[in-house]
This record gives sequence, C-alpha cells and structure tokens, in this order.
Amino acid sequence: MFYFKDIEFLYLLLLLIPFVYLLRNHVDTLERVFSKRVLEKIKIKNRALSKRARNILMLLSMVFLIIALARAQIDKGEIKVKSSFINVVTALDMSRSMFANDIYPNRFEFAKMKFLDSLEYFKNIKVALIGFSSKTFLISPLTEDFHSLKFLTKNLNLDYLSLKGTDILSALESANDLLGDESDKVLLIFSDGGDQKEFSKEIEYAKKHKITVYVYNIGTDKGGVVKTQNGVLKDKNGDIVILKRDDSIKELAIQSGGAYLKYSLAKNDIKVLIDDIRAKHKAKKEQNITIKDTKELFYYPLIVAIILFFMSLFSLPQKVA
Repeated sequence: MFYFKDIEFLYLLLLLIPFVYLLRNHVDTLERVFSKRVLEKIKIKNRALSKRARNILMLLSMVFLIIALARAQIDKGEIKVKSSFINVVTALDMSRSMFANDIYPNRFEFAKMKFLDSLEYFKNIKVALIGFSSKTFLISPLTEDFHSLKFLTKNLNLDYLSLKGTDILSALESANDLLGDESDKVLLIFSDGGDQKEFSKEIEYAKKHKITVYVYNIGTDKGGVVKTQNGVLKDKNGDIVILKRDDSIKELAIQSGGAYLKYSLAKNDIKVLIDDIRAKHKAKKEQNITIKDTKELFYYPLIVAIILFFMSLFSLPQKVA
C-alpha cells in the first residue's frame, strides 16, 4: 500500500499557490514597452533559459522537495521477529565524594563517560539507569533506545545538588523493583565505594533476591578533594577532606557472584565486565516483535528536486543549427 508517512508536509504545497499566480500573470518589463513583433526583432538571441522557464523549474523543484519531505512509502506488511535479551540495571553514584578531583575532571564525570562506553558493548541487552546517594533516582527505565539514554546521561548535571552518603542497599532495592520477578538479576554499579567498610546486609539482600552485582570502582588510593564555592571541602575542624577510593565494596561483587574492576584510563576496560555479564547471564527470555516492512521512496522526488534546482540556476546547452 502506498502512503505518505508525514503527510502534513503536503499542506506546504498550498503556500506555493500565490507563486503560481504571480508566475502566470507576470509580464516582462520589455513586453510592456514593445509589441511582441518588435520585441522579436530587437531581442538578442541566446541559448540560455528564459527567466520564466527558470522560475517554473524552481517552482517544480520546491514541489518535489515538499513531496520528499512527506516521505512516500510502500507498506509491504508486517514481519514477526524473535529477540532474546538480558536486563541490566546500571547505577551511578551521585554522592558528594564522586566530585573528588583525583580523576579528571572528577569521578562523577568519569563514571558517566565509562557508562557511555559500556553502551557500545551492550548488544541485545536492555539497560535501566538509576542514580543513588542516600536516596535513589530513576533516570531511565529498561530500554533499548541507547540514543535517548546517551542524551540523558550527557545532560545529567549535579552542580546544584549536594548529596551526602552512599546507600548501596538502596540501589539494590531499586534494581530489584525494576527487574521484578526475574530469576536472574544484574546490577552494574559505578561508584568510588563510599565510606562503608562492611557490606553484610547488602550481600545478604543480593543473595536473597538473586542479584548479581558488578562494580566498576572509581578513584585513587591517594584520593582527591572536592571543590566548593568557598574553596575545597573541609571537616568541622577546618581540615581539608581527602576522599580516597574504598575497595571494601569488592566483597559485595565477589560474594554475589559478580565481578569487580578498578578504574583505568583504557577505554575498553569496561568491556571486561560486560563480557563477564554475557558469559554468566545468557539471554533466556524471548519475545516476538512485530515490525513493519516498508520501503522508503523519498529519495526519488528528492533527486528530481535537486536536478530541477540546478537546471533553474544554470543554462542548458542547446544544439546550434
């Protein structure tokens, strides 16, 4: 079946009606002064297109351009395809310590960059994104639309937020809610580990709800400082606070059956975690997806529009008798 996907663009053709009227009733200045018989004798012959012909070609070019914008298509019916996938919840640590500057530009921006890198390896995987500190924030539900997910991540800005604490248990609970009744749940955490030294509650919760935790730990042993409007972050005694990476979170990843990785500047290091997720969590779900089989035809009127446009700008060669 032939149809226009964006048929509303065809209404633009109505805007060309005044131009058609002007073109039809336009009288050349010389024609107003001389009769046609005289004009034929005094007019210099040339092989260029007349002004009227150029205007007609330009008008036709606009018509075909509008038709191209309307996106003519042929509907060939529907196709049913089967797809299998793994559901993964990713969690970005948004606590104040993630703004430490021991990694350029800071740990949080680095975590965003690593998450964006990870999307390059998430094939046949649905990804949800949450942010957490002392509370948890849903940024995106499970989706395969990575373009939108990248847009949300790149524009995630916490300059005006001051979130204290790193509640890993809250992230686990949110992941459990997002993944529902699935028997095999995956949580990928981008964090500096917070200041928590013991994760027995989190390990117990992960095992109880069958959540496999993967951790990409961001930060250095040396640590860094957090810049504020008044300089750098200080404690109540006026001493500068040095925030170091906490490796204690490694136990949560190992005990839950996942994997742990310290940050590095290698772009593909995150691939190690993604490969481990693929190896341990085979795509068990299958769903039938119905997609439309359509053929785009917009390029045909677009090509005609371009040809007519250039014809209206340049003279066509004519055979000389």
